[in-house]
Amino acid sequence: MNGRVTAGQIGRERLPRMLALIEEGRERGQHIGVQLYVSLRGEVIADLAIGESRPGVPMQPGTLMLWLSSSKPVAAVAVAQLVERGALDYDAPVASYVPEFAEGGKEAVTLRHLLTHTGGFRTLPTGWPQVPWEKTIARICAMPLEPGWVPGEKAGYHPATSWFMLGEIIRRVDGRVYSQYVREEIFEPLGMRDSWIGMPIERYREYGERIGILQNTERGGLEPHAYTTEAHVISCAPGANGHGPLRELGWFYEMLLGGGERNGVRILSPESVSLLTTRQRERMYDLTFMHTVDWGLGFIINSNRYGWQTVPYGFGRHASEGTFGHGGMQSSAGFADPERQLAVAIICNGTPGEARHTKRIRQLATALYEDLFEIEPA
Repeated sequence: MNGRVTAGQIGRERLPRMLALIEEGRERGQHIGVQLYVSLRGEVIADLAIGESRPGVPMQPGTLMLWLSSSKPVAAVAVAQLVERGALDYDAPVASYVPEFAEGGKEAVTLRHLLTHTGGFRTLPTGWPQVPWEKTIARICAMPLEPGWVPGEKAGYHPATSWFMLGEIIRRVDGRVYSQYVREEIFEPLGMRDSWIGMPIERYREYGERIGILQNTERGGLEPHAYTTEAHVISCAPGANGHGPLRELGWFYEMLLGGGERNGVRILSPESVSLLTTRQRERMYDLTFMHTVDWGLGFIINSNRYGWQTVPYGFGRHASEGTFGHGGMQSSAGFADPERQLAVAIICNGTPGEARHTKRIRQLATALYEDLFEIEPA
C-alpha cells in the first residue's frame, strides 16, 4: 500500500487482497478514504483508516463517519429491548401505540411488518430535516397503504418511513426521544461514546473535522452529500443518520455475536438476538431492491442462495449462510458471521452509483474472507 494507510495500522499484513482492492478503488476515484474494523473470535484483526475523511484531512480510526442505513439495526435492537421489558409486542398493530397511524388503510400493519419491510408504505417526501419530528410523523400517519398491498404478503424495502415510526413508537412507550434512548440504552453501555443518531449541536461543533464528509463520486468528482450538513447531522432520522467511527459499529456486531453481551455488558438476551438475526421473511421478492432478499427483524440475512453475484448489499461470496447485517447507501456495511465468529464494519468515503458500489462491496467482502481463511480466489 506504499504507506497510504494513514492511521490504525492493525491488520495490514492480514488483508493484502482486500487492501489492494481498496487502493484500486481510490485510484479509480470511487472513494477517497476507508475505515475498516474486523474482529475474529474476539480478536481485533483490523482497525484501519485509509486515505481522507474529507479533502485534505486524513482519515483516522476515530473519525466519525455517516452510517446511512447501516443505522437501521440499532432501531431493531432498541425495539427488542422494549419487547423484552413487556412494553412492546412484535405482532401488535402500530396503531395500538400510535392511533393516528391507522389512517389510509394501515390499521393492520404491525411492528413485525415494519422490521421486515412488508408494511406497504415505502416512500414519502417527509421534508426531513427541515420539517420537525412531529410533522414528519403526522405526514407518515396520513399516507395511504400502497394499492393492492396486504401487509405481510408483499415485500419492499422502506428507506425511511417505517423507521421514523419505530422511533415514534419508542418515544411513546418509553418517554425518551429516539436519539436519547439509543445513546443511553445501547451506545453508552457498549462504550460507543462517539456514536450518535441525531447529534447534539454542541457536540457537532466540538467534533469539528473529526466528522468525515461523505462524498458523491458518481460523476467523477467530489460532491459532499447533503446528509453531512449540520442540519442533517443534528436531526434524528432513525434509519439513516447514525454517525460514529466504524470500529464502534463493529463493537455493536460483536455484541450480537456474543448473544447480546460484550465485555460483560448485556444489551439483549440470546433469544432476542436469535429472533432478530435469523430468517423471519424468506423467499420474498423485494419490490424496492428488485431481487429476492431474506430478512430477520431489521437485519438482512445472507441471501447468496438467490444469486451471490446479483444480490444487493450482500456479504460476499464466502459468507456463511447465517451471516446477518445491513448496508448503508453506496458506502457502508456492518455484518456478523456467527459460524466464523467474524464481525466486520466498513465504510468507503465515496458513493460511486448503485451498480459500482454493489460490485465494490461484494469484491471487498469476498477478498476479506479469502485473506482471513486462505480461500483461493475463483
